[in-house]
Amino acid sequence: MTKVARTPLENWIAARIGLKAGQGLTPARLAAWQLARLNETLAHAHANSAFYRDQWGGRAAPRLARLDAVTGLPFTSAEALRRDPLQLLCVSQSAVARVVTLRTSGTTGDPKRIFFTAEDLEATIDFFHHGMSTLVGPGDRVLILLPGELPDSVGDLLQKGLARLGAQGIVHGPVCDPALTLRAIADQRIRCLVGIPVQVLALARHPDGARIGCETLRSVLLSTDYVPDAVATALRESWGCQVFQHYGMTEMGFGGGVACAALSGYHLREADLFFEIVDPVSGQPAGNGRTGEVVVTTLTRRAMPLIRCRTGDLAAWIDAPCPCGTLLRRMAWVRGRRQEARRLADGILLEMRALDEALFALPEVIDYQAALWQADDGDHLRLTLVCARAHEPLASLAAAALSKVPAIRAAAANGSLRVDPPIVEVRLHSVQPATKRMIDDQRNRKYAVN
Repeated sequence: MTKVARTPLENWIAARIGLKAGQGLTPARLAAWQLARLNETLAHAHANSAFYRDQWGGRAAPRLARLDAVTGLPFTSAEALRRDPLQLLCVSQSAVARVVTLRTSGTTGDPKRIFFTAEDLEATIDFFHHGMSTLVGPGDRVLILLPGELPDSVGDLLQKGLARLGAQGIVHGPVCDPALTLRAIADQRIRCLVGIPVQVLALARHPDGARIGCETLRSVLLSTDYVPDAVATALRESWGCQVFQHYGMTEMGFGGGVACAALSGYHLREADLFFEIVDPVSGQPAGNGRTGEVVVTTLTRRAMPLIRCRTGDLAAWIDAPCPCGTLLRRMAWVRGRRQEARRLADGILLEMRALDEALFALPEVIDYQAALWQADDGDHLRLTLVCARAHEPLASLAAAALSKVPAIRAAAANGSLRVDPPIVEVRLHSVQPATKRMIDDQRNRKYAVN
């Protein structure tokens, strides 16, 4: 049995919390660091943020005696980041090195604005430097299929982290023309891709994608959106490469966690971030093995510390030790977002994840759009399948796959949902923009059935 290399994050975190050579990282030492940084963050936020002073009712800054006491603090919602982000800013605006404006798909209100100091950004570069060392080494070329044209954008920070490894990060930007991107992979002898799951799938299933093999491309890192199992499987089968997953969001400082060589969950950036998984309804800890909502607290951020920020992402803790042998906690792959699910007329919940696993497992599918609409005879599900090339039986294969999705099967059986014949579109020279996918709920508009 091949031994799996230990995650490089363990030694990196040990150094980050100030351990000397010969001092091993232990859960107790990590917890003590996190508690001390958490109390510093609470004091910093209380002294400099009007939002947190109001949140805590004008009382003195909380001081916690143990980490699990954090559950007594209120959550910070995404709405707070939209409503008045300056109320959360804890440094002077002259100390801000980067402001990121986030517009959320389906949201018509104000965007979220996230602030970073130069020190905050440096911590992210350092994380990328060490986290990427599992995938690449000196001399390797990495094609970055993420935004990177602006200074200190995610692609730019990743490029800087790779440079410290001796690897060359090439910022390509999100995929627009798959053929051009595939040509860049071949011409520049790219060893690793970093990109958005559905966009990378479009590369693998493009007619030219078969020219890329494991002798050229050794690894893929998928980021910015959750990764359906069907997508990871399709990439491994198409290119014969290892498929890693990264978990992060701008609110976390871009980087939150990354897989080790065991490819069985994320190891987290625990010197800078404290993670919880809570029941989405009660807000109480979900416990090992139980899926809940990921909540994050920043431990070292100066510009905009976030305390118990609800992410909307669904995941679970893995209780078993990682095959790589690290003592760091392991979080299972994110399984989607709370907001992506839609409740059908009979109360059954239809999840985006269920559609993803059914549809991305079909040959040639590179993306799809799903919409719920209402007619005189009840709710309908309309699907448009996007393919890189024509595949005659695809519509019938999709109908058969959908009939096996438990929520659809149950709703169809009781007559509360009808699935329209899928529409198939061929798009060879373009892919969908880099936006969050969702089930478009159009049931507030009623249509007549012809």
